[in-house]
Amino acid sequence: MRGSAGASPSQFEDMLSEGLVHPMKSHTEYLAFNIPARVGFVNITPQVKAAVTKSGIEEGLVLVNAMHITASVFINDDEPGLHADYKKWLEELAPFDASPQRYMHNRTGEDNADAHMKRQIMGREVVVAVTEGKLDFGPWEQIFYGEFDGRRAKRVLVKVIGE
Repeated sequence: MRGSAGASPSQFEDMLSEGLVHPMKSHTEYLAFNIPARVGFVNITPQVKAAVTKSGIEEGLVLVNAMHITASVFINDDEPGLHADYKKWLEELAPFDASPQRYMHNRTGEDNADAHMKRQIMGREVVVAVTEGKLDFGPWEQIFYGEFDGRRAKRVLVKVIGE
């Protein structure tokens, strides 16, 4: 028998006891943010590393997901000049304008259409490999929370799965 997909419950239990299959584990945490500025970036790599360590998972994946449609999670270098460049570039692509003239979304009573667009560009989530209990990414890579409509409570999901 190659895998466990076609195994009966008793066969699966036998395979578990013989160490032929390993049950997948998962661990979930939520990070809370309330960025005082409208736009900002926070390096959340230490919190994600801590969640991976707490999970006890040695081999697997970690999903880090911004749970708000005006916030982002992305991977890049932790260099202040780059972050300033991102803010400038995003503002050029989708300038803040609370009036309903520029953005139809703002005709609903909202003033954050630009924040939705900035999130779309920067992305909603990242997935990082976990190898030997550690985040497995490049030498300069760090995980960031990006805020585009701040001054209120928001969350980020950290879900570690593996064995």
